[in-house]
Amino acid sequence: MRDEIPTVVGIFSAFGLVFSVSLFAWICCQRKSSKSNKTPPYKFVHVLKGVDIYPENLNSKKKFGADDKSEAKNKSATPKNSLHLDLEKRDLNGNFPKTTTKMQGSTDLENSSPKHFAERKKDSVSPDSLKSITSLSSEDKQDKLGTLFFSLEYNFEKKAFVVNIKEARGLPAMDEQSMTSDPYIKMTILPEKKHKVKTRVLRKTLDPAFDETFTFYGIPYSQIQDLTLHFMVLSFDRFSRDDVIGEVLIPLAGTELSEGRLLMDREIIKRNVRKSSGRGELLVSLCYQSTTNTLTVVVLKARHLPKSDVSGLSDPYVKVNLYHAKKRISKKKTHVKKCTPNAVFNELFVFDIPCEGLDDISIEFLVLDSDRGSRNEVIGRLTLGSSAEGTGGEHWKEICEYPRRQIAKWHMLCDG
Repeated sequence: MRDEIPTVVGIFSAFGLVFSVSLFAWICCQRKSSKSNKTPPYKFVHVLKGVDIYPENLNSKKKFGADDKSEAKNKSATPKNSLHLDLEKRDLNGNFPKTTTKMQGSTDLENSSPKHFAERKKDSVSPDSLKSITSLSSEDKQDKLGTLFFSLEYNFEKKAFVVNIKEARGLPAMDEQSMTSDPYIKMTILPEKKHKVKTRVLRKTLDPAFDETFTFYGIPYSQIQDLTLHFMVLSFDRFSRDDVIGEVLIPLAGTELSEGRLLMDREIIKRNVRKSSGRGELLVSLCYQSTTNTLTVVVLKARHLPKSDVSGLSDPYVKVNLYHAKKRISKKKTHVKKCTPNAVFNELFVFDIPCEGLDDISIEFLVLDSDRGSRNEVIGRLTLGSSAEGTGGEHWKEICEYPRRQIAKWHMLCDG
């Protein structure tokens, strides 16, 4: 009897525990259902579309927050073109059905005010037309490169020609980051190009005031009519080649300086680079001495060299670079020949070859235009070597096959 009492107590306690757990679960379910049935005191707003969205279990009056009379008033007050969104007509995916717009009749067009028509005409401008308008305005701004102001004078007592570069106005910005320029001006007297000067660089300005005077002695007054002034407007760049803003070309034919100083101003125009289809030709002679392991190079002539720009003929010279395994190991250069498209150099250079044979050796000829005060421009280029194409490769093959023989050939120059 005593052994049965604990078992009975355990059975009753187990039933009591199961009953209490089920009761607690039923109470929790009732609380959740009661919370879900309550309507929230606020509304959800769809931010992207601007449409008021209410819970599904609300009535139609609560959804729109007004009765049928107020809806009728709103419909009568809203214009025909306004957009009305009815949430009751949405499909299962929440999308609105497509509606077809009615074409306006003749009476509607007559009743519409001219002001409303003008507003619609403004809205009808396509983005492509706006782009074209902005592009045209930007092109007009780019075409205007500014104005150069200067004065000319001749000093009869000293027999000197005097040029005063006063200022430039309205220059374009060549630096895109600071939206400004560092301008200076180079001036050359053509056609001989003997007199070349340049102003100082003025930092971060689009309206530089130079006010610099340059006096050129030894120019007779009778020769003034035959001269041409070439002004080159540039922007200084510390890390690369200076940017060319534009140029001004002033022929002095018909200019009268006997009465005193003459003030002038000219629009700056784009630089007119006249590059011909051909780069000219170069005559070189080479000889390989296998006993001394040296290469003799003779730069003989250049012909049909193009004009570098509108300033006239170029002042050519030749730079010779020797490469071993694509690494430059030596360099030479000729003298400058003034104002000629057909230069005669006749200069000899001897290079020591660091290895036996010419398999890894190549030689480069650069024809440049000497320009004092700025970087020299490359007129043409010629490369001779085992991997060179055309006449350069053929010439190199001949000097390798026939050592101790001086072999000369004309070569067409390529673009630099």
